[in-house]
Amino acid sequence: GGPGKCLRWDSVLSRTAASAPAMARNFELLFDSLGHFGRYQAWVYLAAAFQSISCGIHYLASVFLAVTPKFVCGVLGNVSSVLIYNSSVSRIEDAWTLWTSTQSYMLVRLENGEVWELNQCSRSRRVDPLDFTYEYSGNKTDFACTDGFIYDRTKWQSTIVTEWDLVCQQEWLAKLTQPTFMLGVLFGAVIFGDIADRTGRRHVMWFTSTGQFLFGVAVAFTFDYYSFVIVRFLLAMVSSGYLVVVFVYVTEYVGIKYRTWASMHIHAFFAVGIMVVALVGYLADTWWVYQICLSLTTLPFVLCCWMLPETPFWLLTEGRYDEAQKVINIMARWNKVSTPCKISELCSLQGDLVSSTTGDNDHSSMKKHNILDLFRNWHIARRTITVWLVWFTGSLGYYVFSLSSVNLGGNEYLNLFLIGAVEIPAYVIACIGMDRLGRRNTLIPSLILSAVTCALLMLIPQDFRTLNIIVNMAGKFAIGVAFGLIYLYTAELYPTIVRSLAVGSGSMTCRVGSIVAPFCVYLSSVWMFMPQVSICFTRFVRPDCVNHLV
Repeated sequence: GGPGKCLRWDSVLSRTAASAPAMARNFELLFDSLGHFGRYQAWVYLAAAFQSISCGIHYLASVFLAVTPKFVCGVLGNVSSVLIYNSSVSRIEDAWTLWTSTQSYMLVRLENGEVWELNQCSRSRRVDPLDFTYEYSGNKTDFACTDGFIYDRTKWQSTIVTEWDLVCQQEWLAKLTQPTFMLGVLFGAVIFGDIADRTGRRHVMWFTSTGQFLFGVAVAFTFDYYSFVIVRFLLAMVSSGYLVVVFVYVTEYVGIKYRTWASMHIHAFFAVGIMVVALVGYLADTWWVYQICLSLTTLPFVLCCWMLPETPFWLLTEGRYDEAQKVINIMARWNKVSTPCKISELCSLQGDLVSSTTGDNDHSSMKKHNILDLFRNWHIARRTITVWLVWFTGSLGYYVFSLSSVNLGGNEYLNLFLIGAVEIPAYVIACIGMDRLGRRNTLIPSLILSAVTCALLMLIPQDFRTLNIIVNMAGKFAIGVAFGLIYLYTAELYPTIVRSLAVGSGSMTCRVGSIVAPFCVYLSSVWMFMPQVSICFTRFVRPDCVNHLV
């Protein structure tokens, strides 16, 4: 019954499917002794989950970072008067409320007498104008927008679009801001998920949370578009890495009685981050000030993250039994447990399950697992593929609903705030549904409901803004249930030794959906219902596949 006879999770992968659940149940005896969610777990949980707010912030920050305000071609010289149809003002700053259609031009007269017709991506100078009238049939000389652009700064003093003139021929660069960020999220999910399984959860959380603060602030001081994209890419990698690992971290610290609620509400902290984006976007009208304010939310965790311990489960899988026992003893003191579980007792239970045990020196040559272990046999491979597909469609819907919320009309800040707020009750309903109906029976109806809401959005006239916002919130609610559930579902389908890798690879697949999502939103300029059609299609395809999951 000594520490050297402890069974490790990598050997579980080569055992029968019947013995693995039994071993997992014996590890759960740890929580029966120490408490499933005592004072110590509550402290660890709140400290670790707090940083998820920052992840939510950075994921959706581009909604206001890359805003494109009204604009027209610039012109050299001082403007003396501006005419739009029959309305005249003396300054361009006062003309934006009159300029309601980008198809029309803005007529300006300079102090030197020149009269210019200013469009968004072109400008024309009238030749020998006789008077200052909107309609003109004389000769005009066309010019390119070589003198910059004039922007409507009523709501935003500065965005990355106005900073680097990402309009007209450069418009595609602004639209790549969110997809390139999500590409970084994709790389970060799989890289840090694998590193966490190899080196431990705690070190990855230290590195990624510090990186979030440093890269988040560095974004505000980038000097051109390309440096902005590169730093944001690195920020995306560490943000994704933290979100993947923190989920596994809290899952391994909370007992099964409270694990569903605790792990699900990691996403509630992420949703709070979306609400913070809306609030800071409303208060800060300069993009770099906005970025710094958002990044400061990371600072409290960076200052105290070094106190977070490693999880006992990971220490046990690595054969570091003395360190695991120390953590267990600390948990016992915080939770006021007089007789904590001993590692030797836990290991003796494991030895009763399997006749062949590992020796004292086996851990030095322990096999390191990689993504191929998620395809060890056809049963596991089918499960992995199905989970990945659910990750993809969940992410697509989640970000289409979130990113398109600012385009619904009305107050875009309030719309985004509500889209974040509606997630919190969604996770409560998801937890209740999972406890009473099961994971799969909660997942399938939520996917179908999100598809139905997309169909409804295509039937509601655009003039009914309030109704559109309500239905959009209902869709986000439904997809929030599915998107939050899949994290927990994935973690429960795989053993400890590859759990971070499974969640990380699933998150990697999910980021493919999040990379596609912004382009679906941009397609609304081609056909306003294109985002809804794309979500609706994927939602109705997926439920049949989910039936394969246990």
